Amino acid sequence: MEPAAAHRPLIEIRNLHRTYCRPDGSVLVAALRGLDLTIPRGQYVSIMGQSGSGKSTLMNIIGCLDRPTEGSYLLEAEDVSQLDDTALSAIRGQRIGFIFQSFNLIPELTVVENVEVPLFYRGVPSAERHATARAVLERVELSDRLGHRPNQLSGGQQQRVAIARALVGDPSLLLADEPTGNLDTETGGTIMSLLDELHHEGRTIMMVTHDDEMAQRCQRIVRLRDGEIESDTAPEPLATAT
Repeated sequence: MEPAAAHRPLIEIRNLHRTYCRPDGSVLVAALRGLDLTIPRGQYVSIMGQSGSGKSTLMNIIGCLDRPTEGSYLLEAEDVSQLDDTALSAIRGQRIGFIFQSFNLIPELTVVENVEVPLFYRGVPSAERHATARAVLERVELSDRLGHRPNQLSGGQQQRVAIARALVGDPSLLLADEPTGNLDTETGGTIMSLLDELHHEGRTIMMVTHDDEMAQRCQRIVRLRDGEIESDTAPEPLATAT
């Protein structure tokens, strides 16, 4: 990365609108309404809001899964808001790691094969992608599960595989959508500790959550309401027992 690029925000969003229309052209839903948002490199941000607030729409645009109707989205100083599907797919594969609530692992593949998938689509040679996947799985403490299939793992282990898959391509941005939503409290805490560690290593993480305790672990909490930013704050200090 060039020195100047390192000082630019990772994400710059200006006047972002996303409108869904009926076949006759009339407005069905104005999901985002003129949203402005800047995310520096290395920041840990939670996106919160009630159902219908625009969280999923915003994350889909940031994740290059959708395009805005109006406005700009710059990722690493490149305006990606109007790129075609092929270009958006390349950016997803190279710059963004996704962590889903439902894990989205391929049941027919082993743990290490699941983690290799993003590298396969990049055209990385077999031996290299296998070695890289093994190294990342060791990072998430799953080096003893390489040959297992997803149905042989606990929920927490499956989510760690999903995190390894998100990390394997060394993305600029990690997007986590309710990453502990399918896990019990203790296992969810373990996953959050891993995300905390990744942030401390310098990763930029954006996380959608409904959980206030999870959001408190982040540096910044952005709350949406009716497609607009209702608040953008640092978390309040946790109360201590006296």
